[in-house]
Amino acid sequence: MNILEKIVEQKKLEVAERKSLYPVKLLEQSIFFASPTVSLKKYVLRKDLSGIIAEIKRKSPSKGAINPYVSIERTSIGYMQAGASALSILTDKEFFGGNNEDLMVARKFNYCPILRKDFTIDEYQIIEAKSIGADAILLIAAILTPARAKQLASFARTLGLEVLLEVHAAEELYPSLFSEVDLIGVNNRDLKSFEVNLEVSRKLAGMIPKEVVKISESGISSAESIHELRGIGFDGFLMGENFMKHSRPETAAKEFIEKLEKRK
Repeated sequence: MNILEKIVEQKKLEVAERKSLYPVKLLEQSIFFASPTVSLKKYVLRKDLSGIIAEIKRKSPSKGAINPYVSIERTSIGYMQAGASALSILTDKEFFGGNNEDLMVARKFNYCPILRKDFTIDEYQIIEAKSIGADAILLIAAILTPARAKQLASFARTLGLEVLLEVHAAEELYPSLFSEVDLIGVNNRDLKSFEVNLEVSRKLAGMIPKEVVKISESGISSAESIHELRGIGFDGFLMGENFMKHSRPETAAKEFIEKLEKRK
């Protein structure tokens, strides 16, 4: 089994357990469930912001611990003050060290779009995402059939959540899904091997319609890279590790965005 397959198998067990512990009716009683959501798509396109979706990630399967004791409150507020367009919070515990409470803390202190970064395979997780204060969910093409991705995206929309569809290869770009999701993310990281290559974004950019909001994810570490990616059609940039490897991720984000602004 590759890493992605292991994650999905673990996720199936987690979802089954959580369904028994926290029934849907209980999730629907959350104060966040009836709250209006903030559009990730609109914030990524705002000209007064950087286009960066700043991520909080404690660890990864490939790098191990990155910043396990990060302050969610300080970092999330600092990211937004630095000029990030949105937040991405990893809630997977087993492989990434996150949890739902991380997202709830970020929601408490920030009025901005929050992407729940997890491995969504079941409608239950989408209800859960809404109940913890997320505005958008991630769907990964590599672990879903096009029909299943369409079902989950449609369900997310009934709850007012936006959908970021993540692809890594040309064969995952199903035209039938373009109108079903709000954003398409090109992950430069191969989730099967966790190798990173920006060439993936360069290769796939031209295969996605111009009108689709495009996000380049992973492996971005310089303002020059963002300048290049913008030039080939990307609107947003999901960055986590580049900030999280510092003791104060929000300071690293501020310095990075300042460099980015100077290139405009």
